Amino acid sequence: MARSSGTVREPRPLARESRSPSPGRRPGDRVRRPETRVRRQLAISPWLFAAPGLLVVGVFILYPFVSTVINSFTDRRTLIPGEFVGLANFRELLHDEMFWTALRNSTLYVLGVVPALVLLPLLLALLVQKNIPGITFFRSAFYTPVVASIVVVGLIWVWLLDERGLVNSLLEAIGVGKVGFLSDQWLLLLSAMAVTVWKGLGYYMIIYLAALANVPRELHEAASVDGAGAVRRFLTVTVPAVRSTMVLVAALSSVAAFKVFSEVYLMAGPDGGPAGEDTTLVMLVQRTGTGLTGRVGYASAISVVVFVVTVALMLLVLRADRKEDA
Repeated sequence: MARSSGTVREPRPLARESRSPSPGRRPGDRVRRPETRVRRQLAISPWLFAAPGLLVVGVFILYPFVSTVINSFTDRRTLIPGEFVGLANFRELLHDEMFWTALRNSTLYVLGVVPALVLLPLLLALLVQKNIPGITFFRSAFYTPVVASIVVVGLIWVWLLDERGLVNSLLEAIGVGKVGFLSDQWLLLLSAMAVTVWKGLGYYMIIYLAALANVPRELHEAASVDGAGAVRRFLTVTVPAVRSTMVLVAALSSVAAFKVFSEVYLMAGPDGGPAGEDTTLVMLVQRTGTGLTGRVGYASAISVVVFVVTVALMLLVLRADRKEDA
């Protein structure tokens, strides 16, 4: 039997693996870490989600707005590109009687509709706020005109207020006689205002209901202990608590009232009532800028005026709110 040698051999060091660069990467390139890749994906992902909405806004809102502003300084027509004319369209507006008539009607519409849409929905919300049996039916009934088509609503009111309609039939039956709701200049405008208020009551009622739900009950209880009645509690507790909501409703309703079109168009017709005396600014834009011979440049100038006045209304409402806060 062979005797083993006394010398112990040391283990040979393992050969170092040669790390060859991966194909497509040079030896001097830095390895991209997964954390960097994830960080970049997190930065891009929100924009990918927002891209469809931004595309819709850009195509249907931003581009038409910029195009309208540019066209307001040209004499463009429907089938004619037009040339740059500077402020000629705006100077023509100053001497256009129909423009001043439309501006007067739109302003009167705001003055007649906004106070009603600020106060009446608040009172309606107070009525339907309490949880009593059957109150859900009334909430749904008050909100029904909001979801109804404005065309259907307008036609219903036209049939009601026509000379042979239900309202005039009732007035004639009680001996009052027929009233020209759709033939008199001012009555037609008031009738259109009534339709706008009736259709918007339910929408603003929901907004007020959400605001009233946040009013602490302790305030009403404390006012009752002090001997305050329902009217005094409304003025000293409810109104201050929902004042910011009232400002929001005033801003929304004023913008919508100044841009009114459907109600007046359906009740007064495309000509804007007798001799066009009930024409609003948006109706004037539609009448001037449509058709094969439509004056797109002039209609765009009217649209710019509507935009400027609308922004001014918003700023006035916000400024009034800040003064009350101060």
